[in-house]
Amino acid sequence: MQIGIFVSETWDGASPIEEVRERARIAEQIGLASAWVPYLPWSLDALASVQAAGEVTHAIELGTAVIPTYFFHPLALARQAATCAAAVGRAITLGVGCSNQFVVEMHGLAYQRPAAHAREYLEVLEAVRQSSDARVAYRGELFRIEAMYATPGTTIGSLLLGALGPRMLHAAGAHSDGTIATWCNERAIERAIRPALEEAAKQAGRAAPRVAAVVPVAVTDDVEAARARAAEKFAIYDSLPRYRRMVELGGLASAAEVCIAGNARHVRDRLRAYADAGLTDLLAAPLQLGDDRAAAWRRTAEALAALA
Repeated sequence: MQIGIFVSETWDGASPIEEVRERARIAEQIGLASAWVPYLPWSLDALASVQAAGEVTHAIELGTAVIPTYFFHPLALARQAATCAAAVGRAITLGVGCSNQFVVEMHGLAYQRPAAHAREYLEVLEAVRQSSDARVAYRGELFRIEAMYATPGTTIGSLLLGALGPRMLHAAGAHSDGTIATWCNERAIERAIRPALEEAAKQAGRAAPRVAAVVPVAVTDDVEAARARAAEKFAIYDSLPRYRRMVELGGLASAAEVCIAGNARHVRDRLRAYADAGLTDLLAAPLQLGDDRAAAWRRTAEALAALA
């Protein structure tokens, strides 16, 4: 299992671009496998942030987790991602997902047929990756495309879909390189995420998929403070059915319990449990404790790198 980290703030406000650069530089320097940025309504653009991270790094994997598909035409997103990869001089990992009804509709967009939308979106992106000329053709129920398309000298890289339910996991396994799950503990990964994803990939004749998960992490000796902070920050996710289902599949009472919070030994044991469950990529989203955000992030990053 590879261990990556979010270099743009996920839970506590937004990161200015210089913070993204500095965190990415540190993540590569200390030996973490990957650096990730979210796409949040209150934060900077994800692909622009990836480009900023790429300006100060050389080899660490850079990825988005995840860009809402309803906000972008697939050809527009593919072009932006390919251009970003050209700018940083290496492939990037494009994590996309349908987000949720509230976020999409607050932008004045219709949240319709999300599983079909995700499948066709991935099929268009796959057509982009396989195109050998200056056109992309696709005809589905939701997307009908016959368009000029070219990105000289580059293309989109690895493609992951944010997925939790059976139909989304089938789309991820059959039409992408894997999934990025959220609010899943080890048991939920082993019981629900990995088997469905791997079966879909096998049926489609694809290589073994990446099984990634976004997991809040706080390396600390003050476990009670960490639990209280997690309960405060993550209570809203218990009210959203898709996340609640994952929490219950994991045998937990609340989303806050997914958080890995404790000393280095506890964190190591949880990481091993995730690896044993079949997770291939743990995307750590540090949970800030105390007032010094930079110190809290670095403490968790360095502990994860040492354990990796």
